Amino acid sequence: MYNILICDDDKDIVNALKIYLQNPDYRLFEAHNGIEAIEAAQKEEIHLILLDIMMPQMDGITAMAKIRESFNMPIILLTAKSEDQDKILGLNIGADDYITKPFNPLEVAARVGSQLRRYTKLGSGSEAKELLTVGGIELDNNTKSVAVDGKNVNLTPTEFDILKLLMEFPGKVFAPKEIYKKVWGEDALTAGDNTVAVHIRHLREKIEITPNEPRYIKVIFGQGYKIEKGRN
Repeated sequence: MYNILICDDDKDIVNALKIYLQNPDYRLFEAHNGIEAIEAAQKEEIHLILLDIMMPQMDGITAMAKIRESFNMPIILLTAKSEDQDKILGLNIGADDYITKPFNPLEVAARVGSQLRRYTKLGSGSEAKELLTVGGIELDNNTKSVAVDGKNVNLTPTEFDILKLLMEFPGKVFAPKEIYKKVWGEDALTAGDNTVAVHIRHLREKIEITPNEPRYIKVIFGQGYKIEKGRN
C-alpha cells in the first residue's frame, strides 16, 4: 500500500486527482496549503506527494524546501503553464517531476506509478550487495545510499537514479533525452532536456567540491553528460 498526499488549494482539483488515482494499492491523503502538507508528511508515512505551487498561507516551493530537510519521497509539482520559472526553482530545490495543468488523467497515473516504482525499488536481503564506486563516490543500490569521500550525501530518488545510471557506465556520454527515457521511463517531453539539466546541476551541487569545476559529472557540449572514470 502506497500513501500518496495530494496538496492543492482548489478542492475540485484534489477531488479530480483522487478520481484519477483510484487504485486498491493507493491510500490517498489531502492537504490544501503548504503548512498542511508539511504536517501530513510528518504525521503519516507518505510515499509520494503531488504538490501545487501557488497556494495560500504557504506556497508549494516553500513547503517542499521544508519537507526536503527531513524526507526523500518523490515530489511531483502541479503547475500552470505560466509558472515556468517556478518549475525550474522547484526542480532545483528537490522536486522529482512536474505535471502541467490541465491534467491528462493517463499522464498523472503514469507519472505517479513511475515515481513510486523507482522510490520503492529496493534490493531484497537475499540479493548480493550492489555497490558502485567511481573515484570517491560510493553508491549502494540496496540501501539507496550515496557517500562522497566517506561522507553521506542526501539525494532525491531522481538524483539517485541519474547518478546510478552514469556510474554504471563510467565514461559513456548520455544524451539528455536518453537520460530522461531511462530515468523517467518515458520519452522526453518538450522540456525534457531542461529538466535533466536542472537535476544534473543540483546533483553536482551535492557531490562536487566545486560544482563549477566538477571532478566527476562532465558536460560534453552538444552531446550530453558523463561521469569521469576513476577520478580521485
